[in-house]
Amino acid sequence: MKKIITIAGTNSQNSINKKLLSYTSALLEHVTLIPIDLNDYVLPIYGVDFEDENGIPTAVKRLNEVFDKADGFIIALAEHNGTYTAVFKNTLDWLSRANIKVWRDKPTLLMATSPGGRGGTSVLQAAVNYFPFLGANVVADYSLPSFFENFSKDGISNADLKDVLTEKIQLFEQQLNIK
Repeated sequence: MKKIITIAGTNSQNSINKKLLSYTSALLEHVTLIPIDLNDYVLPIYGVDFEDENGIPTAVKRLNEVFDKADGFIIALAEHNGTYTAVFKNTLDWLSRANIKVWRDKPTLLMATSPGGRGGTSVLQAAVNYFPFLGANVVADYSLPSFFENFSKDGISNADLKDVLTEKIQLFEQQLNIK
């Protein structure tokens, strides 16, 4: 069974991106999900001086080992001021020191949502452009605009947006050869 690592790029406990990620993950079949909570990997702010003096933190080494087991990644990116959250960027910086191919050339589905009408498109576009340099095989990306109008306790309530997500998941599954 394929192992899919899921990550919400935030340390918020009540993140709407975590809700989107959870919903999306539940739509996958015939996979083993490995959810990553960034709160379980507390890291110092990356700096070359810190790394020279202390090496790569144990938490980064543990997370890097988990990434070695992945057949694919689903990442929901929270957007702070148009880009990645500080915790996600810091984690990414550290991971790149352990292995520059952070995403291991594995199929990657990128997602973002926000309360606004752009649905985190700024951070999503930044990731689509940048992640391949870190070894991501970005097979699809998905933006859910106006989260509170388009998402309920039952999931995505807008039929068109739900259909688009289903298509993106199918692309991801095809790349994984699971259907």
